[in-house]
Amino acid sequence: MKRHFRKTALRYTAISLICCLFFTATAQNDLVVDEIIAKVDNYIVLKSDLERAYLDYLSRGEFNQGNAKCRILETLIVNKMMVAKAEIDSVIVEDDEVAGNLRQRMDYMVSQIGSEEEIEKFYGKSLEQIENELFDEVKEQLTIQKMQGEITANLKVTPSEVKRFFAAIPRDSLPYFSTEVTVGQIVKNPVPGRLQELKVEGQLLDIRGRILGGESFATLARAYSEDPGSAASGGELPFFRRGELAPEYEATAMTLEKGEISQPVKTKFGIHLIELIEKRGNTFKSRHIIISPKPSMEDMKRAETELDSIRDLILLDSITFRDAAKEFSDDQFTSSNGGYFADQDGATRVSVETLDPNIFFTIDTMKVGSITKPIRFTQPDGKVAYRILYYKDRIAPHQASLKNDYQKIAQAALNQKRSRILGQWFEKARDDVFIEIIQDYDYCNLIE
Repeated sequence: MKRHFRKTALRYTAISLICCLFFTATAQNDLVVDEIIAKVDNYIVLKSDLERAYLDYLSRGEFNQGNAKCRILETLIVNKMMVAKAEIDSVIVEDDEVAGNLRQRMDYMVSQIGSEEEIEKFYGKSLEQIENELFDEVKEQLTIQKMQGEITANLKVTPSEVKRFFAAIPRDSLPYFSTEVTVGQIVKNPVPGRLQELKVEGQLLDIRGRILGGESFATLARAYSEDPGSAASGGELPFFRRGELAPEYEATAMTLEKGEISQPVKTKFGIHLIELIEKRGNTFKSRHIIISPKPSMEDMKRAETELDSIRDLILLDSITFRDAAKEFSDDQFTSSNGGYFADQDGATRVSVETLDPNIFFTIDTMKVGSITKPIRFTQPDGKVAYRILYYKDRIAPHQASLKNDYQKIAQAALNQKRSRILGQWFEKARDDVFIEIIQDYDYCNLIE
């Protein structure tokens, strides 16, 4: 059943890119039969897209009202429309940008799950295979972001707009928030000393000698390399361009002759042995064995002492916690935010339900305003580090209010304003694409 969207502004338009990746292509136990429920030019919306987005919506508390599934379906359709319109308007996202974004996402996944091996075991595929399967999905997401950015550039909401938005919400529709806290951390990763580096360099030199003596680089990579993604393929990496790998690694690889084995090369990831496989212009293919030096007990104690000194400076008001976190913390995900944990909208007051259980149980024994002594903990990647926790604030369970939840309400108001601007964009752009929705989803009244 083919129909054009109605020419009035979309009723429920709430364009908010769902940026979480869903690894549907790699799910092992998904027995749901999928189907196409909408098309926009050559782009499709699947039933599974709608169901996953709806489950994501149910997992969050939001200020939106009305039929959630219809709003979500409309969002998915308009997102596809943006991709189609981007093609028409020559709004291009380069493949290099997509590849870089994918690597960042995968690095984040590894940091959260613990290792590349864990991810590959769960999905039954190599990271390279997963990235290849996700490439088109990520490119589409980045294209939508770019289109949205051009349409809603420099969009803001004023305090008066936030107040009007909040006043328009029926009192019985205000969300109820569980206990929320403001918690920050400063993390110090123990840095292996030179003695530990020398031990690894010696180990790699022994391995290099065995390779030069006739043993297989690939076999030794499988046995010793701490990069599980490449170790499984004998240490072999795909072709990379200049600027895509650690500069020390790249500089060494590009000076090698084909088949030549490097001396140990130190990067921020560890210490490598590198063999050049092939050069093609500004690209090269290599294999490597990487071993990371492990901190000694002295290195661990040094990190703990340094963190304790930072804590003393904060308690003496010589530096604020926020500034100390930005300057000294080794945790890249919180340091730029002044050390504070944040929700998906960047708000630094978060629900206790979203906190790591270890952090929750720690602050549960603390007084608001206090800072812990250095605490030893294990990071998602399995490495040991130290951190101090600052329990800044706590808000008891409550119904949403301007006083307690201004940042959340302002974000919701901004989303509504963005939806209105995008709806106006749709009015101008709708005739450039053709849209088809199957009969079963006509109850949303999105077409006429």
